[in-house]
Amino acid sequence: MKTSTFKKLLIASASAAVLAATPIVASAQDNPGEGTTVRMAQPTWDTAWFETEVYKQVLEELGYTVDGPTSLDNPLFYQAVAQGDVDLWVSGWFPLHNTYLPTIEGSAEVIGAVAEGGALEGYLVSKAAADEFGITSLEDFKRDEVKEAFDRDGDGLADMVACPPGWGCELNIEHHLDAYELRDHVNPIKASYSASMADAIAAHEAGEPILFYTWTPNWTVDALVPGEDVVWIEVPEVNLPEEIMDLADAATLEGVEGCVNDPCMLGFPANDIQPVANSAFLEENPAVRAVLEGASIPVTDIFAQNALMNDGEGSAEDVSRHAAEWIENNREAVDAWLEEARNAS
Repeated sequence: MKTSTFKKLLIASASAAVLAATPIVASAQDNPGEGTTVRMAQPTWDTAWFETEVYKQVLEELGYTVDGPTSLDNPLFYQAVAQGDVDLWVSGWFPLHNTYLPTIEGSAEVIGAVAEGGALEGYLVSKAAADEFGITSLEDFKRDEVKEAFDRDGDGLADMVACPPGWGCELNIEHHLDAYELRDHVNPIKASYSASMADAIAAHEAGEPILFYTWTPNWTVDALVPGEDVVWIEVPEVNLPEEIMDLADAATLEGVEGCVNDPCMLGFPANDIQPVANSAFLEENPAVRAVLEGASIPVTDIFAQNALMNDGEGSAEDVSRHAAEWIENNREAVDAWLEEARNAS
């Protein structure tokens, strides 16, 4: 696997680190969070824990004590933040999470953006195979020569890394297999996603064509770069489950790097990753509001950190270290967020 730019930056940062020679006595304005505890939550999917840890450490620099983060699934988080049982998380996906907005109306709010337009979902294939067979859409997997090229287990169907049972993406993929009449053409692999993708990457490195679903931010697009190793392909038409069909316009997106077309009909709604916080808590803590409004993390940095996790650096201690090193590598931007927060308090 390629050495990520993120890891190179971490090594460079470690070698260049210096200690301040003169101690500084912090004032109340330097630490507007002194004496206040922030109860943070994080989602159950680990590809979002890095962002959570960055925001946690930034709040700690303002003097806040951070409790958690507590891992919650989506319905429990939105109920908890509305009731004031937790204060915030930085892992809202909108418009995908619009269904939860009635739950928090009047008591919590969506604020700022961790990454705008960075949360994508869709299907990718090996670029070499896409070029060789002229693959631009899932519809192409109905062609016999394409199915044969992507059939790795000899069952006559093209193998596709999909999502394990119970994941939200599994429901959408299953819907697509029916909507596009692909049951007789595509075999969705539903085993452990990380293990299935590791197997697919090994096959790709051996020169075999691969087809897989992914979402971003995710380590997969650091290991297999869209436009270089793989390409995003389109769906025949946007066809979503009935309960999210009102998000159909967000399933076609302009400027998707590595897509076979522009705009790219991904077939899944694109999302902004945004913090969600209890409104009463924000009213009492304007410094937190300022951080949530001002902070952001480049999606490429999230991809790269997720790749480190996939390479074995996935413990809580590893994620905490990645966040600390990212903050130091981006000290100028972080200091600007801190200044705005201190001025707001």
